Amino acid sequence: MTVDEKLDLLLQKVTAADSHLERIEEKMSSMDDQVTDIRLHLENVSDKNISLLAENYSNLVKKLNANNSITDQQIAYQIKVNYLMEDVEKLKKEIAELKNKIA
Repeated sequence: MTVDEKLDLLLQKVTAADSHLERIEEKMSSMDDQVTDIRLHLENVSDKNISLLAENYSNLVKKLNANNSITDQQIAYQIKVNYLMEDVEKLKKEIAELKNKIA
């Protein structure tokens, strides 16, 4: 093989390597665009939706706490009513006994 043939072969390999590099650069550019699109989607859609969920969760927790407070009051009132009903029943029995003694 002569020097000219070797140079031609080397030139072909360099040309093929350049072609490969160009395709790699095109793919990298495409991937860079895709990564940018993904980042924009995360910022514009996912982050916004997560923020909305967090805000709604906060509102739900506040409502739940308020509801729990009302429920606690209702339970306390129910206990008081039960206690008073027992007292009324005792008073009814005592009055009935007093009526029987008087009569």
